[in-house]
Amino acid sequence: MTVVVHAANIQDRDGAKLVLRKLASGFSRLSLIWADGGYAGKLIDWAANFGHWLLQIVERSKDVKGFAVLPRRWVVERTFSWLGKYRRLSKDYESLPVSSETMIQLAMINLMIHRLKPG
Repeated sequence: MTVVVHAANIQDRDGAKLVLRKLASGFSRLSLIWADGGYAGKLIDWAANFGHWLLQIVERSKDVKGFAVLPRRWVVERTFSWLGKYRRLSKDYESLPVSSETMIQLAMINLMIHRLKPG
């Protein structure tokens, strides 16, 4: 859908606003966004006011101790795993954020083309 690469000194919630601003113009049917606990707080209200989105926080059950698979959280980790298979994205080789964004877009285009090709 969209990608934003930013400096590491930007907090996740602020980085999420950059992504959501970019999404707003091209995805009018978007209504629900899943996020982990790091995005809780003011971002939920901001998303509701800015894009009329429901930002749903996927929380860990308080009863569970140790490792537990959380619903929807695996999607992000799976996507990072797919991207890590591309040599250019396995390390931080790019010097400009726009170059990193472009390489991520190319990797995802490549992935989708291979999934769509017959046989």
